[in-house]
Amino acid sequence: MSAKRRDDVWDPLPDSGADRIRAEKVPTTPQTEAAAYRLAFADDEFMCREELRPVRLQLELLKPEMLLAERGIKSTVVMFGGARIPEPGTDPWAAKNPTQRKNLAMAARYYEEAREFAQVCSRHSAESGNREFVVVTGGGPGVMEAGNRGAADEDAPSIGLNIILPHEQAPNEYVTPDLCFNFHYFAIRKMHFLMRAKAVTVFPGGFGTMDELFESLTLIQTGRMERVPLILFGAEFWRKVVNFRELADFGTISPEDLELISFVETADEAWQHISDHYDLTGTSSPPV
Repeated sequence: MSAKRRDDVWDPLPDSGADRIRAEKVPTTPQTEAAAYRLAFADDEFMCREELRPVRLQLELLKPEMLLAERGIKSTVVMFGGARIPEPGTDPWAAKNPTQRKNLAMAARYYEEAREFAQVCSRHSAESGNREFVVVTGGGPGVMEAGNRGAADEDAPSIGLNIILPHEQAPNEYVTPDLCFNFHYFAIRKMHFLMRAKAVTVFPGGFGTMDELFESLTLIQTGRMERVPLILFGAEFWRKVVNFRELADFGTISPEDLELISFVETADEAWQHISDHYDLTGTSSPPV
């Protein structure tokens, strides 16, 4: 038995991974075949018991945090947006009627803007060795795919935070494989979106996008999160589906809360907001 861990830190105790392998090699007997004999951390049925929920929550928080830290990623740019936004020229698969087909086809321009915005972020990120302003999406289709795809266009890493859904959602093919995570708990997934965020961008989307937008807004408004650029792509869409001004006029938010939101139409506008906020040098679109 080696007393050194893989990271060369002295540790005279047995390695848990090695012990798991040893446990699988014991003679087959009624005792060793019983569920009670399995190592607790290697027992899938035990780990999925209701009483182990606090442990599973901790593991979902810890695993991505450890891997992102090992990769040296210091900050991210979050890209929220609808899974149903199609790539231009493709069939709006989610459309159920002609009106939806028309709307989603028109919204395809946001796929292109998301892709271009991710390219801009990734070019800037390259200057930091891909440690700052790394693109992170929900890892699925639509705007999420466009974000990861834009990073891939620049040969840059990007993060995907996927989640188990009733209708299976596989990660899109553009997420960096060793930065592609899968979640059971929505709450922990949303924490990981914001734990390294230096900017939050939100493209048109549905309930999930609204949830992510208002979670971010609430954290910033209440001072539970640093005030980072919160940028909404598509002013017409957002002002139509959410009457922010009416909330302020009614009195349920303060007029200055409206200043937490910036509306843009293009990738360059969005990057300019981020650049201005952090007083970054260079142009709104870092050179290729």
